[in-house]
Amino acid sequence: MKIRRHYLTLRRAYAHVQEGASVEATTQELAELLACTHRNMVMLLQRMQQEEWLQWQPKRGRGNRSLLTFIAGADALMLQEAQELVHKQDLQGALAIVQSAQQSASVQVRFQQWLAGQFGFHSEVQGNRRTDILRFPLPQTIHSLDPAAIHYTGESHLVNQLFDGLVRMDAKGESILPHLAHAWEVDESRTLWTFYLRKGVLFHNGRELSSSDVKYSLERLRELAPSGLHGWVYAGIASMETPDDTTIRIRLAERNEVFLSFLATNRASIVPQDACDAETGQFLENPVGTGPFKLAGHEQGVWVLEAFAPYFQGRAFLDRVEIWTLEEVEDRLMAPELASFQLMHNVRMSETASEQWQQVRQSGMTCKFITVNELKHGPLANPSIREAIDLAINRERLLELLSGDVIEEGISFWLHQESATPDGMKQSDPTSVAEIRVLLAEAGYNGEKLVLATIPQYESDAALIKQVCAAAGVAIEIRLIAAEEFKGKSRLEADFLLFAIMLDEHRELRLVDLYKSMQQHMLPAIYRALGDQLQSILSEADPQQRKALFLQIEEELKRAHSLIFLYRKHLKTAFHPSVRGISLESLGWVRFRDIWFT
Repeated sequence: MKIRRHYLTLRRAYAHVQEGASVEATTQELAELLACTHRNMVMLLQRMQQEEWLQWQPKRGRGNRSLLTFIAGADALMLQEAQELVHKQDLQGALAIVQSAQQSASVQVRFQQWLAGQFGFHSEVQGNRRTDILRFPLPQTIHSLDPAAIHYTGESHLVNQLFDGLVRMDAKGESILPHLAHAWEVDESRTLWTFYLRKGVLFHNGRELSSSDVKYSLERLRELAPSGLHGWVYAGIASMETPDDTTIRIRLAERNEVFLSFLATNRASIVPQDACDAETGQFLENPVGTGPFKLAGHEQGVWVLEAFAPYFQGRAFLDRVEIWTLEEVEDRLMAPELASFQLMHNVRMSETASEQWQQVRQSGMTCKFITVNELKHGPLANPSIREAIDLAINRERLLELLSGDVIEEGISFWLHQESATPDGMKQSDPTSVAEIRVLLAEAGYNGEKLVLATIPQYESDAALIKQVCAAAGVAIEIRLIAAEEFKGKSRLEADFLLFAIMLDEHRELRLVDLYKSMQQHMLPAIYRALGDQLQSILSEADPQQRKALFLQIEEELKRAHSLIFLYRKHLKTAFHPSVRGISLESLGWVRFRDIWFT
């Protein structure tokens, strides 16, 4: 409430005065501090006195000094104010209040402890109606929920709750199943795909899905994100036609054996043409899909999803999901003793906490790596220097610095048993620092500063690379580029790039994305050769043959030290035994539609 904020303003102004001690101040000074008239200032102080927060002994005359005695501690009232803002779903306002308590770490700790208790599952009963609610912490900022504009995993997960695609991947990530399309067929050339849509599927605005929405969605991707994720797939669409409301024919310019896999990604989610046209520029934050949940609103860092009752695959068990974006407090919220969320993703837990939770280690993982800009004139144009720097990146030391049971050395984009490298084999034992310095000198490296570009989210990883390379005498400057700009020309000013790839059921799509991106900083001959190899992959119907071709590309790039593997991180999801119906996506995220609580 406002009166509490006024009291906190006074306490900040007289922070040097302890509770129980008195201070003199003129009524004019007090009115200026509270930014109000003399009359309102008197009313405010009288109200604070009634609340027993302070004692005020006024003296007549504007020039005379009144006596203030503070009783209530600022910490307690600050915590109450932050809690009240949270109840009003003003999360950002609450965080601002808590962060202003720079001199009192206890306020921040107590707030985090209290806030953690607000998460998880609870029910609200009004009459005979029970509303089941899950509050879900997300340590990221949501910039967009438009499938054409998402960049981060948190956004991607929420898009999966709001939208559907023509097809979907099975739970094991091995087969593609019907979804909005109940059937499809492809001609002998495998360039003409015909999809037959389910009847009666509704968008959140109540309108029925039609084939024109599918055509519009794919055309919209080409318009809004011509170079976006998997952009090469929808750029390869030569034409589309809709002979009726439930049929769409898509003709590809060239055969593409991963086209169906692309249609199973949330990038290919189907959006309603009328809503997109009517809300130009607003669809980023106010999306409309056909998914099991619809967006009910978002304010101050809290995004509210409500179950969409007419969902074509059945109504969700939950009635509402509240996603609280908590980027500023990620570290403390992940503390094991505060683990009352019921569902947590990609967190490390103590042995005590892990005994009380069920943990699932997913098959999906992220892989961090470095690629070299071969077009830039400089030390890394020399393959011998690239090899020496590859050796200088001490993986064992990196793993020590990273720690954790989900981190392992990266040697391939494929699992050990799938890789050309023998099962379980790691790279050769680390070369000594002295030997690396000799190799660098012999190759002609004279301590030149090398620019390593990455996105802000990987700054800490880049710092570790810089640290281990410095031990071998390699000087690195880190340059951060926003994720949405990382595919642009600014990265070509760097010597090498640090990035990550998600190894999930869409691995083939992601690898083609990566290699097409790497082509942009390859020498012409290598560019053309890699392009031919990628075309062979996209024309190959046999998945095992495609895998062999991918491994061939990988081994060639590793031998040239143009692709330098760092480490891989497995994805883990922890959930409380009270959770039922857990159904996980490949990235270890829970599908909200399936879960229920006992």
